[in-house]
Amino acid sequence: MSTETRFSHAMTLQPGPVDGDAARFAGHLNEHWTIGPKIHGGVMLALCAKAARSAGGDGLEPMVVSANYLRAPDPGAVELQTQIRKRGRQVSLVDVELVQDGRVAVRAAVTLGVPERDSAALLDANPVVAAMSTEPPADIAAIGPGHPLAGVNHLVAGCDIRIDLSELAPGTAEPRTRIWVRPRDEAPDVLFALLCGDISAPMPFAVGRRGWAPTVQLTAYLRRRPADGWLRVLSTTTEIGATWFDQDYVVIDSAGSVVAQTRQLALVPTRDPAELRDKR
Repeated sequence: MSTETRFSHAMTLQPGPVDGDAARFAGHLNEHWTIGPKIHGGVMLALCAKAARSAGGDGLEPMVVSANYLRAPDPGAVELQTQIRKRGRQVSLVDVELVQDGRVAVRAAVTLGVPERDSAALLDANPVVAAMSTEPPADIAAIGPGHPLAGVNHLVAGCDIRIDLSELAPGTAEPRTRIWVRPRDEAPDVLFALLCGDISAPMPFAVGRRGWAPTVQLTAYLRRRPADGWLRVLSTTTEIGATWFDQDYVVIDSAGSVVAQTRQLALVPTRDPAELRDKR
């Protein structure tokens, strides 16, 4: 496997100038981390979290990432501009902008803190364990040649993705997707779990709307470092409106522990992609 297809390679940052609590980092996101021609939103989210941790972590880890997506960048060089807003022993806050060609693509606020440890939770209402086996069933094919998503989802160069679309067909009363995913040739980490909080096909598939469904805002909670093995992702929705839809994710690791939760608001695809871009 080429180094350039690994998730850890996509998360590589080169430090740049530092001015007090402000710092810059250089990154590069190649064509292996795209959906269609544009960089995948979850990958950009993970890179913002990496920049925040590099700028102001002081041993703390990303706990919350709240991001607004302003535009969809092309594969290539990006710059991460960070500003530390609070530096604490238990909680720090870092603002991050992901910039390409002088234009901001993502603006994120990242809360850094101390993740959950291995002690048992006081309450666990995890919905994924009962819905998904630890490993993908044999009849759930990997996204690859011949798969309906193969021409769009290019993350499969660096990820093994097994997605069950059977409950996302038009007419499904309570649509959901079940996804098993892991990075190729390396163990999943917190940043990869963050990527998995935006890994599913868009929920409007369930009402026959396919096409570009740009995320406008996404908030993620990162609970703990994942155990090695498959990550299981359950994705659901509350409402698919005429213009907007929401999509929720719960990501658990091979041990059955919640590692990430995300909620996003996105635009419902229209028949004319140009019309959708105009709305945004």
